[in-house]
Amino acid sequence: MESFNSGSQRQSWMQRLLWPFAPIRLMYLAFVIIILEKLIYLQSNIHLPNIDMNDLDKVTAVGSIVLASFWVIWLPKRGRIIALIVLDLLLSFLIFADLVYFRYFQDFITIPVLMQAGQVESLGGSIRELLSANDLWLFADLLVLAVVGIVLLVLRIRRGRSHSTLTRSASTYRSGMMSSRKRLTLGFTKGAMLFVLGCVMTFGPIKYATSTWATGLFVGNWWNMSLYNVTGLLGFHGYDIYRYADDHFGNGNQLSAAQTDEIKQWFDAKQKGRAKAGDDKLFGAYKDSNVIVVQGEAFMNFVIGKSFNGQEITPNINRLMKESMYFSQYYHQTGQGRTSDADIGSNASLHPLPTGSVFTRYADHQYDTLPNILSKQGYDSYVFHAYEPSFWNRSVMYQNMGYKKFFSKNDFTIDEPLGWSLGDKSFFRQSIEKMSTLQQPFYSFMITLSSHHPYTLPPEVQELDMGDLSGTTFGDYIQALHYVDAALGEMESELKEKGLWDKTILVFYGDHDNSLKDKAPMEEFLGKSLSDLDMEQLMNQVPMLIHLPDGAHAGTYDIPAGQLDMTPSLLHLLGVNASPYYLMGNDMFNQKEKKLVVLRTGAFSDGDIFYIPSADGVFEHGTAYDLKTRQTTDIERARAGFEEAQKRLNISDELITGDLIREFHNEQAQASTK
Repeated sequence: MESFNSGSQRQSWMQRLLWPFAPIRLMYLAFVIIILEKLIYLQSNIHLPNIDMNDLDKVTAVGSIVLASFWVIWLPKRGRIIALIVLDLLLSFLIFADLVYFRYFQDFITIPVLMQAGQVESLGGSIRELLSANDLWLFADLLVLAVVGIVLLVLRIRRGRSHSTLTRSASTYRSGMMSSRKRLTLGFTKGAMLFVLGCVMTFGPIKYATSTWATGLFVGNWWNMSLYNVTGLLGFHGYDIYRYADDHFGNGNQLSAAQTDEIKQWFDAKQKGRAKAGDDKLFGAYKDSNVIVVQGEAFMNFVIGKSFNGQEITPNINRLMKESMYFSQYYHQTGQGRTSDADIGSNASLHPLPTGSVFTRYADHQYDTLPNILSKQGYDSYVFHAYEPSFWNRSVMYQNMGYKKFFSKNDFTIDEPLGWSLGDKSFFRQSIEKMSTLQQPFYSFMITLSSHHPYTLPPEVQELDMGDLSGTTFGDYIQALHYVDAALGEMESELKEKGLWDKTILVFYGDHDNSLKDKAPMEEFLGKSLSDLDMEQLMNQVPMLIHLPDGAHAGTYDIPAGQLDMTPSLLHLLGVNASPYYLMGNDMFNQKEKKLVVLRTGAFSDGDIFYIPSADGVFEHGTAYDLKTRQTTDIERARAGFEEAQKRLNISDELITGDLIREFHNEQAQASTK
C-alpha cells in the first residue's frame, strides 16, 4: 500500500510539473504568440507617426487575444483543437483585411463599412493593387497548425479506443461521472481565470491611458487610429461592435437638452453671420443661373499647372483657370465614405462621420442639401453618375437629398467602356445632351469615374510619356488625370454648342486623395523634396474652379476653403439667403466670416497656421506650422483652432446621428404657426 501511495504521489507530482507542457496547452500558448506576432506585423506595416507597439501595448494585445479565445477552454478536448484553428483563421483574415483596407483608406474596417460590403466586389482591381506577397505570412502558420491539430486528434482518438471496454461496472460508471463533473468544473474555473486575466491585461492599460494622456478618448469622436493606439486592433473592433450596437439598439444617439441647446446655439451664431442681399456685389449677381457641379474622382490639386517631360498634365484646366475663380487652398474633408463623403460634405455642408458613410448609415435622416434648397427657388435638380445606382446607397440617398432624377448606369449607352464603367468623355457628352432638354434653371451634379484607383487606362488612351514613372501606379494616375482633363475640355465645347455655357455656373473640384502615400514618385514628378507639411497639404488639397457665366472675377484665391464651403458659396452667388439652413461650411465670398477648414482627422488650417494632429489624439503631441515660413511654430497658436475643430466635428456628428435638423425644422414650423 505504501508503495502504491508513493507511486501515486510521484505520478501526481509529475502531472503538476508537466501541466503547462500538455499538448493542448502548448497549442493554446502557440496560438496566442502567433496572433500577437501577426498584430505586430500589421503594426509594422501601417507606418503611423507617434504610434508604435510598446511593451504596454503588447500586454493589451495579449489580453484582447485571451478575451477573444478564453471560451475555447470550455470545449471538449477535441473541440478545442478545431476551435483554435478556426479562430486563428478568422483573426488572421481580420488582420489581413484591416491591413489591405488601411493601405487604401488609412483606416480600419468598422461595422458600418461591413454594411457596405456589397461594394467590395466592385473594388477588385484596386484591392489587387494593394496586396503584398509578404502578407501571405499571415496565413503560413495555419497549414502547420492544421497538421499538428489533425495528428493530435488522431492520437487522442486512438488512445480513447485503446482504453475503451465493452462493459463497465456501476462503480466505474459512477466514478466516470464524478470525473466528468470534476473536469467540467475544472474547465469552467480555468476558462473563468483566463477571462479575468484577459480583462486585467486589456482594460488595465486602457484605463491608465484614458486617465492620463488619452482623457476623453471614448466620449469624443476621435480618429479611429487614436482608438487603435490605446485599445489595439482587437480591442478597437470590440469597441466598434459596442458603439454600433449602442447607436442602433441603445441610447447612443440620445442627446441631453443641454447638448441639443449647445448645438442650436452654435448654428444660431453661424447663421447670424451669413451673407444677405445687399452685403456685396456678388450676392445674387448670378441669380437663376444653371449650376453644373463636376466632382472629379481622386483628382488632386498638385497636378494643376504642372508639366512633366515638357508635357502639360491639365492643359484644359490651365486654360479654363484664366477665366475662372481658382481656389488654391481647397481641401477635401472626407473620411471612410470617400466619394460619398465628398458628396454629402459639398451638397449638405456637413462633416462626414468618423466611421462608415452617411449615405449608408443615415440615408433616412433630414438634411439641408443644395438640391432641396434650390427646389424652393424654382430649380429642378439632377444627378449624373454612370455606375450602379445601389453603390453607396445612392438610389435611396439621392431621393432624400431632393434630386428629381438620378441618371445612373442604366441611363447611359456604354459606348466608351473604360475603367469601372463609361469613359468620362462619353459620360460628359451624354450628360450634356440630357441637360440640353431640361427646363431651366437646373442644378446638375456629376460624378466622374475614369480616374478611379487603380488608374489603369488602356494604352491607346494614354497620351503622356511618363519616363521612369511609366508602368507605375503613380504614372498611371497622372495618365488618368490627363484623360479627365481632356474630357473636361470636350465638355466645355459641348456646353457652348448646346447654348448652356453663358447661362451656367460651372464648378469643378476633386473628391479625395489618390491613396498613393509614397513620397518618392511625388518628389520625382514635382522635381523637389517634400517636407511633412508639404505632403500633408498635397494629400488633402483638391482643385476648386468656379467659372461664372460671364467669365468675371477670374483669378487665384488663396483663402483656406473646403468642400463644406461649396453650398453656402453657391447660394451666395445665386442670391439665396442661407441663414434658415443648417450648413456648417463657410461662405467663400463672405469677407466678414472667419475662415477655418477642419479635416476629419482633426487637422485644420485658418490660412496662417496648419495643424497636424498626432495619431494618439493628444493636442500637445501634434505639430503646428506657420504657413508663411512653412516651419514649425509654437503649438499654443493652434490650441483655440484645435478646440473649435473638435467642437465642429462633434456638432456635425451629433446633428447627423441624432437627426437634429428634422427636430430643429419642426420646432421652427411650430413656432411660426403660433
